[in-house]
Amino acid sequence: MRALVFTGPGRAEVLAVPEPVAAAGQVIVEVERVGVCGTDVELFTGEMSYLHTGAASYPLRPGHEWSGTVLTTGPGVDPGWVGRRVTGDTMIGCGTCVRCRAGRHHVCPARHELGCRDGLPGALAERLAFPAAYLHALPDPVDATLGALVEPGGNALRAVRAANVAPGERLLILGTGTIGLLAARFARALGAEVHLLGLGDEPLAGAPVWTRATLPGLAWHGVVDATNAATTPGLAVELVEPGRTVVYIGLAGTPSLVDTREIVLKDVTTVGILGASAGLAGAITAYADRSADPRPLVAATVSLEEIVDVLAGKRPEGAGPGPKFHADPRR
Repeated sequence: MRALVFTGPGRAEVLAVPEPVAAAGQVIVEVERVGVCGTDVELFTGEMSYLHTGAASYPLRPGHEWSGTVLTTGPGVDPGWVGRRVTGDTMIGCGTCVRCRAGRHHVCPARHELGCRDGLPGALAERLAFPAAYLHALPDPVDATLGALVEPGGNALRAVRAANVAPGERLLILGTGTIGLLAARFARALGAEVHLLGLGDEPLAGAPVWTRATLPGLAWHGVVDATNAATTPGLAVELVEPGRTVVYIGLAGTPSLVDTREIVLKDVTTVGILGASAGLAGAITAYADRSADPRPLVAATVSLEEIVDVLAGKRPEGAGPGPKFHADPRR
């Protein structure tokens, strides 16, 4: 079958690779849609920290935001999965450690991360072997595009929930990339007054977008940092109301500085978000009932070959204004 393979920093090819075979506990999925995100770009460029810690290595098969249909099941898997439309959790725990048994498989020290860490080849391929225990069935209203947006949606929903902003209160989201715009949609669905801090007008925000120079001096009852800037974590603490919460979901390329004295003196709660696991079901529900519709965020859907140019920073001709790109491996 065809699959996208990162063969080294800045090098990617669509190669013929062996067909996956369902091991015990696994299914084989025909992949219909795969999103690419900043993690995939960093794996492509060689900047991703996993490549430097040994958690990931080349050659690497990426892709962790996906949807598809189950083709076959391996030993020990309910055959009722066959024919069902699904997506899956990126974080695959060992299942036996203290963290996994406590429901925190996303921080299992021995975890696999589909398409990100060594151990499970990713979804930017025609077919995918995936553990059935980590599947999520997709209802009919959640099409292939929405299905591939469940993983980033789960991350964004977790961030919004962690901000602990009540209906009618004001949430400030730093960043207007995919996670920031998804968080804005979920926060509005939950009744929050949403504002974003970015570089200027964002046609897909559906909420006021301010720059640092124009940001009004309002009370921010929660702040979500969804940027990759080293300066915004400290800014988030500066802006949030005393006694409220700052949520960090973005990762800066270099270490950021946060004045813990200000955190203490303002009695601020800070929360880090890693992974979508606890938000996947909620994202599927929100997409199914249309309380949040992220489809406009997808600028274009392209082939596996064309996604190589996207990873290199080139926008396909005719792409829309959204920040997200999808691949259809069947093309």
